[in-house]
Amino acid sequence: MAKNATVSEELANKFAAEKDTPYLRWVRSEGLDIISAHYVPNLRTVALKPWPRRGGAGVFINHEASRTSNDCYVCEIPPGGKLAPQRQLYEEMILALDGRGSTTVWNDAGNRISFEWKAGAMFAIPLNCWHQHFNGSGTQPARFVAVTNCPSVLNLYDDLAFVFNTPYDFRNRFAGEPDYFSAKGEQKGFLLTTNFVPDAVNLPLISARERGAGGGHIRFNMARGTIASHISQFPVGTYKKAHAHGPGAHVIVLSGEGYSLMWPDGDRPHRYDWQVGTMIVPPNAWFHQHFNTGPTPARYLAFKHASPRNAQGVPMSWISRRLGGMQIDYADEDPEIRRMFAEALSKHGLKPRMDDVYAAEIATLPPKAA
Repeated sequence: MAKNATVSEELANKFAAEKDTPYLRWVRSEGLDIISAHYVPNLRTVALKPWPRRGGAGVFINHEASRTSNDCYVCEIPPGGKLAPQRQLYEEMILALDGRGSTTVWNDAGNRISFEWKAGAMFAIPLNCWHQHFNGSGTQPARFVAVTNCPSVLNLYDDLAFVFNTPYDFRNRFAGEPDYFSAKGEQKGFLLTTNFVPDAVNLPLISARERGAGGGHIRFNMARGTIASHISQFPVGTYKKAHAHGPGAHVIVLSGEGYSLMWPDGDRPHRYDWQVGTMIVPPNAWFHQHFNTGPTPARYLAFKHASPRNAQGVPMSWISRRLGGMQIDYADEDPEIRRMFAEALSKHGLKPRMDDVYAAEIATLPPKAA
């Protein structure tokens, strides 16, 4: 999608009745706002509204493309408080932003387990399990951000009683295992199968030279769900290769400072500066690129809808455009990219550390397509 493809009001009005969805009607019934944005400066300070049904405060964050695939919300539990129990026929992954607390998970068979978490912890809610979150502090609020595939489920069934109150245990997802939310996991390639990460900010990563600049990477499968998620980190004075994929990627900065560029193919990049707590939400098929301009390594966590892959199972966003993929090689990027990066680093008294990276890429660069 090269441009926004804006049409006349006359044509838009002919499709107006199709713009509303069961998901949007449900959000309105919850009494919460939707931040329709590609960029939120800080999730830790974003304004929330009371959420009477849950017993806390919240806001939804997504835009037109992700409202049909996955959504995001920020929720705050008051000091000494707890949220109301809930179950749902959609998946949910959570990152604790501030504070500390605990969560209890149980099923209809009577299996119940509890675990504690603090800021930086990451976990998933098993499908259709009852769960309840508690604030572990009597003086400070606890805040978390969650990404779910609620839009696709609600839009499919359009039945709140079915989605939120179906008594069925998916025992292949959760059967009351006592160590279900322990920090154990099984690593296969980039993929870590686990249900709980106690500290996403300092989790060891695996080298991922394919994304450029010698960064680290790890991918997750949590609660045997389908929501894709990964953590990436890149060194001081470096930046990632630009790439594009489908809608619904919610990118949360865990450490460092810098900026991201986003643009539809054929357009000029838009710049978004970030810090710890910033969220970037690239629109569907927009190219985006992340730059570390600070004095420490930069790390982010991305929750997203599944991305297109090739026949070998490799995400198209990892494959060079020269080979038919959706990743732009350094050699093919706009020269303005490097100039802008050098200028941003100079404000911190730093210089780019990319020369060796550029040289290494040339040695393995696929030939340009005719």
